[in-house]
Amino acid sequence: MDITGTLTAEFSLRRGQVENVVKLIDDGNTIPFIARYRKEMTDSLDDQVLRELSERLEYLRGLDKRRAEVVKSIGEQEKLTPEIAAMLESAKTMTEIDDIYRPFRPKRRTRATIARERGLEPLAAALLAQETDEAGILVLAQQYVSEEKGLPTAQDAVAGALDIVAEGISDNAALRKSIRECALREGVLESKKAKDEDSVYAMYYEYSEPVAKIPGHRILAVDRGEREEFLKVSLLLDEEKMLRLAAALFVTPRRRCAQLVRDAAKDAYERLIFPSIEREVRNELTDRAQEQAIRVFAMNLKQLLLQPPVRGHAVLGLDPAYRTGCKVAVVDATGKVLDKTVIYPTPPQSKIEEAKRTVGRLIEQYGVEVIAIGNGTASKETEIFTAGLLRELGRSVSYMVVSEAGASVYSASKLAAQEFPDYDVSLRSAVSIARRLQDPLAELVKIDPKAIGVGQYQHDLKPALLDEALGGVVEDCVNSVGVDLNTASHPLLSHISGINGAVAKSIVGYREENGGFKSRRELLKVPKLGPKAFEQCAGFMRIPEGKNVLDNTSVHPESYAAAEKLLALSGHTPRDVRNGGAALQDHLRAYGEERAAKEAGIGLPTLHDIVRELAKPGRDPRDELPKPLLRTDILDIADLKPGMELTGTVRNVIDFGAFVDIGVHQDGLVHISQLCDRYIRHPSEAVKVGEIVKVRVLSVDTAKKRISLTMRQEKPAQ
Repeated sequence: MDITGTLTAEFSLRRGQVENVVKLIDDGNTIPFIARYRKEMTDSLDDQVLRELSERLEYLRGLDKRRAEVVKSIGEQEKLTPEIAAMLESAKTMTEIDDIYRPFRPKRRTRATIARERGLEPLAAALLAQETDEAGILVLAQQYVSEEKGLPTAQDAVAGALDIVAEGISDNAALRKSIRECALREGVLESKKAKDEDSVYAMYYEYSEPVAKIPGHRILAVDRGEREEFLKVSLLLDEEKMLRLAAALFVTPRRRCAQLVRDAAKDAYERLIFPSIEREVRNELTDRAQEQAIRVFAMNLKQLLLQPPVRGHAVLGLDPAYRTGCKVAVVDATGKVLDKTVIYPTPPQSKIEEAKRTVGRLIEQYGVEVIAIGNGTASKETEIFTAGLLRELGRSVSYMVVSEAGASVYSASKLAAQEFPDYDVSLRSAVSIARRLQDPLAELVKIDPKAIGVGQYQHDLKPALLDEALGGVVEDCVNSVGVDLNTASHPLLSHISGINGAVAKSIVGYREENGGFKSRRELLKVPKLGPKAFEQCAGFMRIPEGKNVLDNTSVHPESYAAAEKLLALSGHTPRDVRNGGAALQDHLRAYGEERAAKEAGIGLPTLHDIVRELAKPGRDPRDELPKPLLRTDILDIADLKPGMELTGTVRNVIDFGAFVDIGVHQDGLVHISQLCDRYIRHPSEAVKVGEIVKVRVLSVDTAKKRISLTMRQEKPAQ
């Protein structure tokens, strides 16, 4: 297979682009490094396209490897014909290759293999030739009658021969492909209740939907209901049509014993083909649904990780609970823990006044301006307590409810034990909650992405695929923001391009032993960090107080000379950059960007990147996003009335809508049909995690704690 040509066509790129990307990947470069620092070679392809191309490259190479294995296996059996070789060469998927290989694959002991062992292949060939009528076939079958071989009658011999014919029909690649395509195009998925018991799957107790139209979230729901034995699920397919497909290939009308072959085709379909195709189709539906769910999870995770940090404030973190009390931790603007304690503002103790005095004292003592409240058990009561306290205080303090998904996972981890060896597990959670508000990315990278909970059916997804996708998201996010080389934790550093966990620990160890890094070049002194790793990681490291201002930008050390040349061409110095180099771009435009790029020995994409960085050294792309919504008061679900307009924060985006936090503890659902006034295929076209949105209440079910919201414009009365 011409893999480069296939990728060129599938991604609508130039062949040279694809060749460059493949070479860069094969040379051991990471996706973030390629996306950021090899734009001239890739024509500025972004990290998402590069990652998809890399995954497709891996699949196609695996396909070629499997193709070669099958060719070798069939060749060793001395059955490889030019026709089979051509079919294998043109196969585009693993399924097609497996269909072609099916007749030659070593089989478990089947009815057909037993019939072959009894010497019935010639009789099967005579049946398939359809040149002898049924009476003549019985006469032929007499010669195979043998008590010793388990063939006491001619009819038994014919039955065995028909088993061979049926397996041959079942193994036909063209027929299987046609039936599979029909199943995907025309099949219907049906589910019925497996037991008389109410459950969350009640809507699927009498349910059917065309395979071609069923959305991924319903496939995953049906799959889970079947696993939990609430549902019986089956694929419905027009059997008569499928039998006509088989007859068209194997039955010669009006020929002798055609009916026997037709019967064999029916047996092949019912016993061998349909059960196999049903499994394949359902597996394909599940795979598609899982891929979509993983895409949604990855998209939400990226938006969550890139939430703007709440900088420059001391934060008080509250990890709510009932019996064991609410854990409190105060951290300064850098995340350093200043104080910790436990209060009991919720039942059964309900020591509200005492809790107010404690929190009020901490706010006053440490100049707390923001409170972060975990959204788990007792969160609503803790939020009510906090809102009441803030009304009584004579200073400006606001709060935000923070998702504590994964906080318990982190708190009980080896990493948390190393970070806070003397802290109770729940107090570690309070620190994590406070830090999540200050810098979501730096704190959330310490947690297994699957535990963060911004997807759908994440526990049903293939762990390896989910880990790979989410790992790629974390890597892209961390590298797009960059890290402070002198403060970043080893979990954060381990996501930097070219750095693994062991090297990240070496960086931290070197830093602790030798003090802060003075320059990026000093990284080359770190044990286990060689020239290749330095090339991959250096541009994503920042040293705010470094001697060279370029060390606090995303300009790669390999381009420092070019950056200095550009500064000189525009009459600037590194000192000007420290004081803000916004005028550099205007000077270079006047000079001529192409001319400047040529003199600096770089391409235009790299020139633009350098100029943008020199204009705002140390910039954080997250600072350009809308700030998170902070609150000073709380509503109760009972306060909500249809038509009420509110401001909220999107917490999760799923296939059928989005959940929005409107400050009543219970998130409201905006169904996909209510997200905007135009038609959209997926909610992600209208909203994203962390976005601040205006919503209107449609309905409230206080008993079931369900809130239905809309973002559509209210039509004026006629």
